[in-house]
Amino acid sequence: MKLPLLISVPHAGLVVPPEVRQYCVLTDEDIASDGDGGAAATFDIKDNVQHFYTSDIARAIVDLNRAEDDRRPDGVVKKRTIYGTEVYSLFPSEALIQVLLERYYRPYHRALSATADKVMLGVDCHTMAAKAPPLASDSEKERPPISLADNEGKSLPPAWRERFKACLEEAFELPVAINQPFKGGYTTSHHSPEMPWVQLEISRAAFYPDEEKRERLLQALHRFCETA
Repeated sequence: MKLPLLISVPHAGLVVPPEVRQYCVLTDEDIASDGDGGAAATFDIKDNVQHFYTSDIARAIVDLNRAEDDRRPDGVVKKRTIYGTEVYSLFPSEALIQVLLERYYRPYHRALSATADKVMLGVDCHTMAAKAPPLASDSEKERPPISLADNEGKSLPPAWRERFKACLEEAFELPVAINQPFKGGYTTSHHSPEMPWVQLEISRAAFYPDEEKRERLLQALHRFCETA
């Protein structure tokens, strides 16, 4: 039986869409380093949960975990990557940004909203660099192996957060941080009025291979659903 979960994996993609391909100056390495390396393998649990959403569009082009009106350099359509690399030779016009949002951003969030009454919990899944990139809020710091973020208690019942934390620590045999280094992104804050949400970050540090991280995550999710 599939777990009653909605799994979102927004940053596993590597594709530069055709609308901006001629202006994008990023290398394949730049695109990969700005995204969630290993996420496709670590969170390959589509067959184990009731609802699963991901995107093949690169985070460096359209960031699904930003508000659609976020026009910062590291906003929804980026001017530079998290490592400070310029994305475009000519930044898209507002009209082109709206095309990107309508084709690649809004359908994703409409799908998350449409699923809200069909599952018990949404989990927004990410991998994070073991050492924070220079432009991150925790610049150059070593990060924990696993982190849960619930917008400081606003997106998930506290008892669920503590139970999920315990299930992850048991399965991974590693400590789990709470709201560090992230407090939760747009997905958890925007969709939490519809249903409980939590942001899960697993470090890209090589404490386990990606396939083993997947198996341990599945153990934690099964245990959580059995006891929540």
